[in-house]
Amino acid sequence: MSKREKIISRFLSEPTDYTYEELVQLLQLFEYFEDNTGKTSGSSVRFVHKESFAPIRFHKPHPKKIIKRYILKYIRETLESEGLL
Repeated sequence: MSKREKIISRFLSEPTDYTYEELVQLLQLFEYFEDNTGKTSGSSVRFVHKESFAPIRFHKPHPKKIIKRYILKYIRETLESEGLL
């Protein structure tokens, strides 16, 4: 199993300990990049695809780096609707 397949497989298993860093890696596999939304954005982050698919927006987890399950579901639905998963 390749590194790409392992990253995708872990995401699809909907783990309860999925970190922000893992999510960034996953989105980079699908050619999304983190777009800086400015100083006043707080913990809000936006990931934009180079082909201008709909951006993925959510709040960075804090103080722990664990992503909430509803965010994982939202990202999965978005990637599936764009035909990337």
